[in-house]
Amino acid sequence: MAEPRKMAEPRKMAEPRKPEPRKPEPRKNFALRLNPELHAALERWASDDLRSVNAQIEYLLTEAARKTGRLRARGAPGGSDGPSNAGDVHGKVSDS
Repeated sequence: MAEPRKMAEPRKMAEPRKPEPRKPEPRKNFALRLNPELHAALERWASDDLRSVNAQIEYLLTEAARKTGRLRARGAPGGSDGPSNAGDVHGKVSDS
């Protein structure tokens, strides 16, 4: 009598490689005093753009510094080019 045929074991797929976590860029901490009305406007604006107030302020300052030529554009050769998260959460950077 013939032996029953064994089913082949399913092949294990290689697990996809996980990207290495990014090292956070160093930040300079300092206290900032704001008019309460300005802070409220920044909170609303940050909420509209899905950012924290701190990220919104950093974004606005970075854009202003780039537009006036005081900070190199991202990816420009020759050293540090500012925070890598200056764009919004969708990667868009507005011209306004």
